[in-house]
Amino acid sequence: MRKRKTKKKLNKLDRYIIFSFSVLLGYTSIELILATLTGISHDTLTTCLYAAFGGEVLAAALIKVFNIRNEDRWDRDFEQINLEEESNG
Repeated sequence: MRKRKTKKKLNKLDRYIIFSFSVLLGYTSIELILATLTGISHDTLTTCLYAAFGGEVLAAALIKVFNIRNEDRWDRDFEQINLEEESNG
């Protein structure tokens, strides 16, 4: 029998990061087109948008890094406890 491949679901944080990059990419594309056609650039709006979404992506990246670090630490502690139990028992 064939094993079914299970689809890995994206968690909410991953979806939010994809959404943030999509907004930044879409805004940049539209802003370049509008600036080329009209000759007017929206500097303040661009700065605010990049600051907001850039900060959000940075915060999400830090959350992922600290979660991974804590999971690794927990795994090492769990393995150490198992090794101690095997040596004592």
